[in-house]
Amino acid sequence: MSAPRRAGVLGSPISHSLSPVLHRAAYAELGLTGWRYDPFEVGEAALPGFLAGVRDGTGEPGSWAGLSLTMPLKRAVIPLLDEVSATAASVEAVNTVVFTADGRLTGDNTDIPGIAAALREHGVTSVESAVVLGAGATASSALAALARICAGEVTVYVRSAARAAEMREWGERLGVRVRTEDWGDAAKAFEAPLVIATTPAGATDGLAEFVPERPGALFDVLYHPWPTALAAAWTARGGEVVGGLDLLVHQAVLQVERMTGRTPAPLAAMRAAGEAALGV
Repeated sequence: MSAPRRAGVLGSPISHSLSPVLHRAAYAELGLTGWRYDPFEVGEAALPGFLAGVRDGTGEPGSWAGLSLTMPLKRAVIPLLDEVSATAASVEAVNTVVFTADGRLTGDNTDIPGIAAALREHGVTSVESAVVLGAGATASSALAALARICAGEVTVYVRSAARAAEMREWGERLGVRVRTEDWGDAAKAFEAPLVIATTPAGATDGLAEFVPERPGALFDVLYHPWPTALAAAWTARGGEVVGGLDLLVHQAVLQVERMTGRTPAPLAAMRAAGEAALGV
């Protein structure tokens, strides 16, 4: 039997998170019967105190293995850590904190390799060009992932000049050639071999009618409700669709491996648990 360890996910709101379902499924499959993974409602103001308590050993001294972070903590946590990986620093976002044996807190970003892994699982390993819909935090991670697989230009469709400037700046930092276009022209996006939709629920519903007869690949980062109108239209036209659950599972696999030191993490069991929780 493994020694008891703790991990969890922090964010606000946190009640919707599927991370406990995925991580607990992994622990069960790996035989980590002494491990627990819990959600914690923590906002930016409460984050320093929470991490200070962890460092001081509040609750169960020495038992913490790691934390998953969701919004709005991915950037706020950075100055509170002892070390940040180059991957996380590249987009100024940490979604994974691992506790080392000597008590240090190290930050990483598994969203970026998770996007690449989800695409690779669906046969998308390289593209000549790509499109990103939206310009939020997930869009910057998408650009970082595209830096690994896209040989040419990435077109980003945005709603404001300020967002356009931000995405061009991210492109320069990440070594990606970025061209920005107005959201009103987003119907033109679907001729690209790969489209990554990073927008909130409902934002792309009005674009579903513009899916071409022979679409390329779509990565829609949403997972609930699923399928989105855009994903359903894409599938109906015979295009390859990667969903938000694919991303969620792949980034969680990497978190489990970093926190437990056990590889490979049980992707199939984690995916099955996520599908069961979502009823898909």
